[in-house]
Amino acid sequence: MRGIAYDRFGGPDVLELRDDLPEPPVGPDTVLVRTHAAGVNPVDVGIREGHLAGAFPHHFPIVPGWDLAGTVEAVGPAVHDLAPGDEVFGYLRRDDVQWGTAAELVPAPQRCVARKPESLSFAEAGALPLAGLTAYQALTEALDVGEGDRVLVHRAAGGVGFFAVQIAVALGAHVIGTASPRNHGFLRDAGAAEVLDYSAGPISAQLSEPVDAVLDLNGGDALTDAPKQVRDSPGGVARVTSVVDPAVNEMGGRYVFVRPERHDLEELGRMADAGQLRVSIARAFPLERTAEAHDLVAGGHVRGKVVVTLR
Repeated sequence: MRGIAYDRFGGPDVLELRDDLPEPPVGPDTVLVRTHAAGVNPVDVGIREGHLAGAFPHHFPIVPGWDLAGTVEAVGPAVHDLAPGDEVFGYLRRDDVQWGTAAELVPAPQRCVARKPESLSFAEAGALPLAGLTAYQALTEALDVGEGDRVLVHRAAGGVGFFAVQIAVALGAHVIGTASPRNHGFLRDAGAAEVLDYSAGPISAQLSEPVDAVLDLNGGDALTDAPKQVRDSPGGVARVTSVVDPAVNEMGGRYVFVRPERHDLEELGRMADAGQLRVSIARAFPLERTAEAHDLVAGGHVRGKVVVTLR
């Protein structure tokens, strides 16, 4: 089988295009997917560098990637709602790290995939799951965003932030995003009512009034400033969540680590097909240039999403 793999932790130079990868197993509740596109995310870089070695068992050779879109090749005997030929997308985080998405065939636990939104291309659908689920779960569960809420999204032009702006707007919120000036128009097109320049001083000093909820995608000074950004909440629990810094828990907020969830994938698909959620592809690379995709993501400041394509 053809795919990208690495046998040791390290920089992008450890990524190899291989034609001899073993055919993946198909368990009872597994969907075997022929990959068309695989998203590339900062976590893929972190795993490749060994930063999650203490959090998940790792088994070399490792195929990188947790996002994909493709066509069902086969299903296990306990899978009854998907069949060969169905188009799917998903976030394939397992309990260990080995079978990633940058390969021709990927074994996906049934809970990790849903039918691909009809309105999205394979590249767009492959870029959506991890970042889209992160934004959706942070906004709907951790922050309980609803109609009329003033929601502040930090680093709003990035992968998670761009989806968060659109999802919060779909939930009826007044959205304020932070970004460099070159991305202000990009965010207004996505539905942000206000856009602030993160390089122009503390965001709390730029707000016309406190917000109801804060989604932190930066950590550091932005998170430290968060208590001044958000209005007091009943019960003293701050409506602040971070997907990058667990220290938010010490502030009375909530740290979010995205999980696979079919219902949430289906909701993202519904939003996409309803015209409420679009995917911005910053760059698409062929599979053999996966190392370049990792380099681009590792450099930060990507507007939208990066994908590798196999078909």
